[in-house]
Amino acid sequence: MISSLFHAIIGLKSVWGELMKKGQEKKEMVYEYLLSFTEAKGYPPSVREICSALDIKSTSSVHSYLNQLESDGKIERDPTKPRALMIPELINKSIEMVPIPMVGKITAGEPVLAVENVEDYFQMPLKFVKHDNDLFILRVEGESMIEAGIHNGDFAIIEKASSAKNGDIVVAMIGSDATIKRYFKEKNHVRLQPENSSMAPIIVMECEILGKLVGLYRKY
Repeated sequence: MISSLFHAIIGLKSVWGELMKKGQEKKEMVYEYLLSFTEAKGYPPSVREICSALDIKSTSSVHSYLNQLESDGKIERDPTKPRALMIPELINKSIEMVPIPMVGKITAGEPVLAVENVEDYFQMPLKFVKHDNDLFILRVEGESMIEAGIHNGDFAIIEKASSAKNGDIVVAMIGSDATIKRYFKEKNHVRLQPENSSMAPIIVMECEILGKLVGLYRKY
């Protein structure tokens, strides 16, 4: 009987050891995914994105791994902000950032990057800026471009430009208002086409192009 009990205890230890080993491996996989995702996109993944990418069934399991990584000193988190997660290993790589001006209201007749138009600066990893052309950011207002994946509250990253090709998504001035639409130069007019099937195009004889869409940033 004692021998059977001894073997049962040994068996339990073996099973427990395997579970611990698998848990450690999964934790390392979560950490590696955090590193690769954050380095590629500039922000950390959500808990559900981690679940989906690593085939983890329960969000509570991911929270457990994140708690362990925090205890290990591999990540730092702000409990008041779901995605406020810092990875010291990435910071130590000294990712070079460049400031991109965030423009508020655009006034007709003024340079788009006039000091009075710039509300703030958005820091973006240098590797995401593929050229030296001037960039600025506009906050999207309205639902006119939702079928192009551009939603109210998104931050549109715009490359300054005074001309565009048909089909480009541009920032254009119409009178005293700036708008983001798809650009088409037609026979004797310009068509600024919304990407929303419930909205009609804007037809104008001419318009001033301020820039072209080159990227999009969305806060969750």
